[in-house]
Amino acid sequence: MKLRKCLAHAFGMVIHSKLRSWLTIIGIVIGVAAVIAIVSLGEGMQQSINSQLNGLGGDLLTVNAGFSKGGATMGKRFTKERSSGATEEEVVLSRSDLQALKGLSDIALIDTNIRDNVDVEYLGKSGSVSLTGVDQKVWSEITVLTIDKGRFLGPADQNVVVIGGKLSDSYFDQPIGINKMIAIENSAFRVVGILDDQSTSIYMPIQMAYQVLGDKENEIYDSIIIKVKDENNLDEAIEKIESKLMTIRHVAAKNRDFSITSRKQQQEQKAEMMSSVSAFLIAIAAVSLIVGAVGIANTMFTSVLEKTKEIGIMKAIGARNKDILLIFIFNAGLIALVGGIIGVILGVMLSGALPMLMGGSMIMRGGTIVSLNSVFMALGVSLTVGILAGIIPAYQGSKLKPVDALRYE
Repeated sequence: MKLRKCLAHAFGMVIHSKLRSWLTIIGIVIGVAAVIAIVSLGEGMQQSINSQLNGLGGDLLTVNAGFSKGGATMGKRFTKERSSGATEEEVVLSRSDLQALKGLSDIALIDTNIRDNVDVEYLGKSGSVSLTGVDQKVWSEITVLTIDKGRFLGPADQNVVVIGGKLSDSYFDQPIGINKMIAIENSAFRVVGILDDQSTSIYMPIQMAYQVLGDKENEIYDSIIIKVKDENNLDEAIEKIESKLMTIRHVAAKNRDFSITSRKQQQEQKAEMMSSVSAFLIAIAAVSLIVGAVGIANTMFTSVLEKTKEIGIMKAIGARNKDILLIFIFNAGLIALVGGIIGVILGVMLSGALPMLMGGSMIMRGGTIVSLNSVFMALGVSLTVGILAGIIPAYQGSKLKPVDALRYE
């Protein structure tokens, strides 16, 4: 029997069993649509994370006082006094640490930060936001933040600030524009830049921040940001920085009182987390396809039982086992293909609707991305699953003996 004739028989089986075929097709449609929608959501999330990771700065290191060990942060160092035993002294980063780091050849730039919450007032309205004092001479070259309006802080700036995008647009009743004056802890500052982000943060020259944050001791830092010269030698640079700081701070590895955080490590951790989330989402979608495969197998077994007598007649007039096998495999393949095509269309529509359905949730910030790869993958998986689900019943049908098939009632 020619392939064209086998295909015609398979198509006729689909047409003559409309209700059962369409119920099976719906199972495949749901599975494929779920795969398309979930994969597009995963790719959108991946793109969003990648854009964030690209902005993290893989060549940046952050030095903080205190060292996390066994889940506890060691933020106190003990010193002896004459007659009162041991007293606690707060561990800090100071100018001596900064000077020691400046002598390392692997370091390109160093920024010092202090931070705290402050009261800010604008046009009679007030609120509490985060203030960060930065070294304005290098901040623009070392930060991963970007400017939406205005400019970064300059070397000669004093009573000026750069503010976050949310603080500018929606924190107060009226938006804060460039060159507007705001009061921070009752001192007036002019806005020279607005960041392209959704934060309520304020950045100002570190010397002014010491004055605004009265409880901060001069030349004591909350963190030191380091930009290394060569990202490829990051691990080597970290070792040199650790060695230098342990020497200057008179500590050993076992009682280290500082920590170094690599932005590259954060990138790798987030990328690994996204891969796990994507794999989990695809696994959920795969369950839907498995349900569809069970539906196809059930339909094919039923078709074999219904067509037993027909199989006997076809074999009696010369049909081979291979022909019967192909007819039922084509039948399963047609059901899977039709379900796959409709599922792709529905999945693309669902992907477009997901951002509206889920609003501005964190998971939807990257939107959804329907790629050709995901479409072809869904169609390929649908067709493969359909054919595999139809192989066993098709094989059983092809092995029926003509005499037994003709006697079947």
